[in-house]
Amino acid sequence: MSDFREMRRKRQQLSEADSVAILKKATSGTLALLGDNGYPYAVPISYVYAEGKLYFHSAMSGHKVDAIRNCDKASFCVIDRDNVQPKKYTTFYRSVIAFGRIHIIEDEAEKLKTAYMLGNRYNPNQDDTLQKEIENGLSRMLAIRFDIEHLTGKEAIELVRQHEG
Repeated sequence: MSDFREMRRKRQQLSEADSVAILKKATSGTLALLGDNGYPYAVPISYVYAEGKLYFHSAMSGHKVDAIRNCDKASFCVIDRDNVQPKKYTTFYRSVIAFGRIHIIEDEAEKLKTAYMLGNRYNPNQDDTLQKEIENGLSRMLAIRFDIEHLTGKEAIELVRQHEG
């Protein structure tokens, strides 16, 4: 038995390839963690997707870091489309939710690789300035890896019908 629920409205479920494509395209999402005193803690955050994993960077301390150290279970949500249709009382949406385990990266080589992936994602083709930024800031940065265990994508039934029709 899986630790994760099956989607109730399977017809609206995106393929794994479509879900991964959304993760590759988007630039931010909401990371949900178990926060202080058992309260959920959801924080918008930039990321990069690579080979079934999400990578983030962070300051050395704070609510997010404490939550990750206290519980490694997390989820991450990306909204790809949010097209409100007022006259139809609906929204044409497309989104992805990843569930998995999240860790502070302790290995220096993996931390450096993460810094380069993030830098190249958000400021491509700037190797010289990226190198300087990493040299100046790596010691004050935490790198975080989210290992995806379960990934689901869903879209509005109206979008499904457009594909079918």
